[in-house]
Amino acid sequence: MTADDRYTRGRKLLARLMGNGGNQRLAHSTSTPDLERYAMEFVYGDIYSRTDLQVPQRQLVVIGALVALGDTDAPLAGHVHIALNAGLTRQEISGAMLQLLPYVGFPRVIKAMGVVDKVFSETGRQPISAQT
Repeated sequence: MTADDRYTRGRKLLARLMGNGGNQRLAHSTSTPDLERYAMEFVYGDIYSRTDLQVPQRQLVVIGALVALGDTDAPLAGHVHIALNAGLTRQEISGAMLQLLPYVGFPRVIKAMGVVDKVFSETGRQPISAQT
């Protein structure tokens, strides 16, 4: 498979996952334009195209990793959108966030919940903070 095939496969998969035509940029760099291409080929053309995990499972893993890394608001928001598009519920995503508490700590989870709540609001799903 050529790099062009991997890029095309990755771009199509991202478009399907994002549900908005996939006009999401993976890596913003004007000095290194190939960075986005390499990310698209590897992340979505190779890794996301595997069949060992279903998209919802994959998204819970990615969300957990992004929360653990911290300072990943933009990619976290994108992956929460993908998770919702893949069929995960607000409760499942919120449950995953609570599961992260003993492993990554309150500060990172609380900060990440701000991002998650914003995505819930943008997508018409009630944020956790609005629940009674």
